[in-house]
Amino acid sequence: MPPFRRGRSVSRRMPSTAAGGLVSPNCRTLQRGCHGCAVCNRASIGADGSTDAYGAAVAPGVPLRRADVRHVGADAENAMGKTTGVKRRRTPATAAKAAGLTADEKIGLLRRMMEIRGFEDKVFELLGRNILQGASHVYAGEEAVAVGACAAITDRDYVASTHRGHGHSIALGADLKRMMAELCGKATGYCKGRGGSMHIADVQNRNLGATGIVGGNIPVGTGAALACQMQKKDSVVLCFFGDGASNEGTFHESLNMAGKWKLPIVYICENNLYGMSVAFARACPLNDVAGRARAYAMPGAIVDGQRVLDVREAVLAAADRARKGDGPTLIEAKTYRYRGHSRSDPRAYRTREEEAYWHERDPILLFRQDLAKEGALTDESFAAIQAEVDAAIAAAEKFAIEESPYPDPSEVMDDVYCGWVEGERGLVRVEKKAEA
Repeated sequence: MPPFRRGRSVSRRMPSTAAGGLVSPNCRTLQRGCHGCAVCNRASIGADGSTDAYGAAVAPGVPLRRADVRHVGADAENAMGKTTGVKRRRTPATAAKAAGLTADEKIGLLRRMMEIRGFEDKVFELLGRNILQGASHVYAGEEAVAVGACAAITDRDYVASTHRGHGHSIALGADLKRMMAELCGKATGYCKGRGGSMHIADVQNRNLGATGIVGGNIPVGTGAALACQMQKKDSVVLCFFGDGASNEGTFHESLNMAGKWKLPIVYICENNLYGMSVAFARACPLNDVAGRARAYAMPGAIVDGQRVLDVREAVLAAADRARKGDGPTLIEAKTYRYRGHSRSDPRAYRTREEEAYWHERDPILLFRQDLAKEGALTDESFAAIQAEVDAAIAAAEKFAIEESPYPDPSEVMDDVYCGWVEGERGLVRVEKKAEA
């Protein structure tokens, strides 16, 4: 029986926590009784010393810390001593200094997250005005995952994206004008208007492309990693996917291959708690996707997906491991999407209290607070960045809607078949010209 029912008030459909708050619908400890974990009411974890709502073993009375990365799987015993089940590593609060970033570089990460948020808010607005057609799955709320991960790789590395892929593209440095033009179906877009929201690709910038098939990019990323290994490239692939994709066969087949052949790939699960409207806790017998790493002889790590530097730190370590030839890593970033699965999703399966909690843990807000404490950011400088981002989004909107043409209908067959053109009686092979 689910912990709540539709159609009733929140107070009736959700039981109370030990501290008197409301229980998250994703809580998996209800059958053992609530012990006041941080997911629902930000109290201390596990006063009874059992588990938190994500299933991590904890000591009695230990408060939930930021940058709490828990490791499971193959490397846990080697990296942290003998283990039984889930282990976790406490990273210092000064992780920003350990990451070796300058103040300007940190401001750059903040700006990139703000660009993603501004872009996605504009996309949602244009969808509501029916200027954008078709499906778009916005990334608002998850910005720290894409920005932190992409900040940990080099210009030799690759990214395999998902249907919720705008954030990945922008985190890699995509041009906002060309991004918006692609979503509007214009010829100036990254795919000449043919790809749209779910199929943006920018191979020159190492973005192998998004896909509308859940889990469809995982074999693509795995194949790219195999190519890098066979070609002896010093390259790593970041493969993003959601919690729903971890139940697909392509996930298990790909991780099995990558683990066996020690491919240079980092699998990043953006666990935003829901696969469309289905809570992850209802669809999977495990508390954590990262727990599946053990089956494929690779380490698994759980990271706070709302902390950009924590994500970067975890991906840096995983990419370094892959580059050394030690094989893949499965990273699970606990995060949250602010909007529904798509614009037709009213989010009736979530509570106002749950959404309010995650908005308090907004990745942009948290990083802004961290930078302010370091003296790297003032209210005035933040406002200046916001004004620049707003101007860039407005310019992208104008470029896409007013200044860019639609594709010429005569080009409809272009780029569909490689080496073929449309003839009088169908497709005709184009003979390659002999090289001089």
